[in-house]
Amino acid sequence: GFKLSPVLWRKVKPALSAGRVQSVTVRLIVEREREINNFVSESGYKVTALFELPAKGGETRRLQTELSKRFKTLEQAQAFLQSCQGAEFTISDVSTKPLKKSPAAPFTTSTLQQEAARKLHFTVSQTMMIAQRLYESGMITYMRTDSVNLSDLALNTAKAEILEMVGEKYYKRRKYNTKSKGAQEAHEAIRPTYLNVREIEGTAQERKLYDLIWKRTIASQMADAEFEKTTAVININNSDEKFVAVGEVLKFDGFLNVYMESTDDEISQETDGMLPKLTEGDILDLAMMQAQERFTQRPARYTEASLVRKLEELGIGRPSTYAPTISTILAREYVEKREIQNEARPYRVLTLKAGKIKEEDKVEKATIEKGKLSPTDIGIVVNDYLLANFPNIMDYNFTARVELDFDKIAEGKLEWTKNIDGFYTQFHPNVEEAMHSTGKKAGERELGIDPVSGRPVFVKIGRFGPVAQIGTASDEEKPRFASLRTGQSMESITIDEALDLFKLPIDFGEYEGESLSVGIGKFGPYIRHGKSYVSVPKDEDPLTVTRDRAIELIAEKRQADKNREIKKFEAEDILVLNGRFGAYITHAGENYKLPKGIVAADLTLEQCQEIIANEANKSKGTTKKKATRTKKK
Repeated sequence: GFKLSPVLWRKVKPALSAGRVQSVTVRLIVEREREINNFVSESGYKVTALFELPAKGGETRRLQTELSKRFKTLEQAQAFLQSCQGAEFTISDVSTKPLKKSPAAPFTTSTLQQEAARKLHFTVSQTMMIAQRLYESGMITYMRTDSVNLSDLALNTAKAEILEMVGEKYYKRRKYNTKSKGAQEAHEAIRPTYLNVREIEGTAQERKLYDLIWKRTIASQMADAEFEKTTAVININNSDEKFVAVGEVLKFDGFLNVYMESTDDEISQETDGMLPKLTEGDILDLAMMQAQERFTQRPARYTEASLVRKLEELGIGRPSTYAPTISTILAREYVEKREIQNEARPYRVLTLKAGKIKEEDKVEKATIEKGKLSPTDIGIVVNDYLLANFPNIMDYNFTARVELDFDKIAEGKLEWTKNIDGFYTQFHPNVEEAMHSTGKKAGERELGIDPVSGRPVFVKIGRFGPVAQIGTASDEEKPRFASLRTGQSMESITIDEALDLFKLPIDFGEYEGESLSVGIGKFGPYIRHGKSYVSVPKDEDPLTVTRDRAIELIAEKRQADKNREIKKFEAEDILVLNGRFGAYITHAGENYKLPKGIVAADLTLEQCQEIIANEANKSKGTTKKKATRTKKK
């Protein structure tokens, strides 16, 4: 990282960094994004059927089933439903078998990060910060570990707790061993220091995380959950296809009494309930059959939790590096968490009911992906440059192999000087070559020729991010630049979209004696009126904003500002405003909270001045304390 980062400063842009772990992490996210972009969804037809069984005791019993085959085309689905119009359906097989589910092992750093993300919606760094506070308060054991081992003291305390809570039937002693290669087991698994302490005092976040750790630790020493799974097969007299019904019944909850591990799978994990009493040879009445068009799902973008799991699978990094690695790639703007809108998609449904087939066109609901990691243009350019020039460093096996070498060095089986020397004799010349190579900047892409000026149009990484450029530095006329808009990518932008960026700003002349225009900046499109700015709504294209719409947006902003104002003491430059988190006072560029119990609308000038003075004195006191601490050091 120390040697590679300066190469990026010269070849891409300043203030970038590379690293043995962070760069391959970005590679994972870039490659997943490209998989998604290149994915071609295919449709098929899933067939379900609802059957009615012979009534027993006057009550109609129903059986929900699914065809064991999916049809690729609409015609195949239509033909199957037509063949079922006069068919006879018979139960050909009913089988029941017991199932057992075992609890997950106690928490390691990575599994705690993943589970806190899934269950509590904490970021990886947030989880580590809260765990650090719990550890420092003596509530939990050390939070940086890849061991699943529990001490004998912990095992005995867990047993006592389980026996007291739910009894002997629920207890099962389990000794877990770490299977991952190169695991550093200096610490045991993450667990409560005192397992008999079920609840703690602290912030809401601390209590939630402690509760998660306590439940996971206790559940790891509990008996298996026991299920009974019943599978019924239904034959069709005029077809080789079969319908299947599956029911799962919980017979003994075991560890599920306390805790159930979550998954990254976005599909609902709900299981079917109990099936009605079924007998082989029973003839069923068809209530309804439906063939619904379904689409193959593209690969999912990484969440922080699934990214940590992938890094652990590949042997990249250590428990202590996952959180800072993710924080670094977000801070460097290689990756961002953005809200991704998935458009609604039409689909076809065929329904067979009362001997007739009905066809309908329906539309899926549009979905929004939140908290998913997506690469930025800078992240993609840096990744591609490093892959092209330093393929060995970017290899997933290289990073995992280095971790194993470090373990051997720690064990005294490998001499570190020889190991580092063997690496640098190849790496250093590679860095020198990349640093002094000539040619265009990394990531620069020519889109075509501007029809007006006849000059080339490029996209590249500029000082403040991705930009479009008309012309080159060697031209007589200076090059023109325009920032790419939110949602636009250097990889996919067309020449027409790039040229549209240069149509802004659009001048609307004067309004109320001041200039009026629409433009685009670092934070998106805006209306400029004299020295004031008004944001253009996200769903509006700045190129289609008219003068009348610009004036309308200014009026809306003024009204919103007016509604924010509760009181105004003009002579003293004091305002009482409505904010996102409630009312507050603003004076001389500073904001002041209102004490509890104060009604903003009833404030007098004297009360406002008193609140400002009190807050100013508090700030001075804090500064003095900090200065005293510094002196002591």
